[in-house]
Amino acid sequence: MQIMREAVVIGGGPSGLSAAIEAPKAGAEVLQIDENIRAGGQLFKQIHKFFSFSAHYSGTRGFDIGEKLLNEARKYDVEIYLNSVVIGIFKENIIAIEKGYDYDKKELIMIKAKRIVIATGASENAMSFPGWTLPGVMGAGAVQTMINVNRVLPGKRFLIVESGNVGLIVAYQLLQAGAEVLALVEALPQISGYQVHAAKIKRADVPIYTSTTILKVNGINRIEQAILCKLDKNWKKI
Repeated sequence: MQIMREAVVIGGGPSGLSAAIEAPKAGAEVLQIDENIRAGGQLFKQIHKFFSFSAHYSGTRGFDIGEKLLNEARKYDVEIYLNSVVIGIFKENIIAIEKGYDYDKKELIMIKAKRIVIATGASENAMSFPGWTLPGVMGAGAVQTMINVNRVLPGKRFLIVESGNVGLIVAYQLLQAGAEVLALVEALPQISGYQVHAAKIKRADVPIYTSTTILKVNGINRIEQAILCKLDKNWKKI
C-alpha cells in the first residue's frame, strides 16, 4: 500500500514536533513518525525548570513544554505514527515504514512524500574506559528515561562522570528518586555547569571532584569498584 503525503517528519522530539507544527501553517498536510509510544522525545525526561529567555520557555518544566507542543500538533491535525520506524528512503521520496512493534501486528507502509524532514535527534557521545561495558555503566539519557519516564530506579549508588548541566541535573534527580550519589567527577579544573544546579548538589553534601577523571571500573558481571585519578594542568593523568 502506497500513501501520498505533502510532508513527512521523521522523529517526534522537540525539533520534529516543531517542524510538524510549522508545516500545516503553510498549508501542508503532515505525517510524523516516531519510534516511541509517545511523541515528545527528550522533553518528557526533563522534570526541572529550564533556564533561558522567556521566548524559550524559561521557568517551564520540560514535560510541560512537551504537552504544549503535542496539543499544538493536535490543533493542526498532525497525523502521528507511533511505535513506528523508517527502514528505508528510496528514489522519488518513497519512505518505507514498519508500523507497530508487536511481531504479529507489524505493518509495512510505503509513503510517497513531496518533502521529508529528518529530525531524529542526537545520541550521547559515550566515554570509554576499561570496564565500561560492565552492567551498571549507563548514559545520562538512559538514567533519565528510567527514572522520569518509566519510574524505575536503575540502581542504588551512583558515580556521575562530568559536572556539566546534564550531570548536575541527573545527579539531583537521582537524589530526588531516592538513590545515593557518591560523587561527581569533572576533568576540568572547575565545575562546568550552572552554579544554580551545582548548589543543589553541594547542599546535599555530594562531593564534586574537579581535575579528576575515571581510570577504570572493576567487577565480575557488574560494577563493584571505580578507580579515579587526578589530572594535571596539561590533562595528563597523575
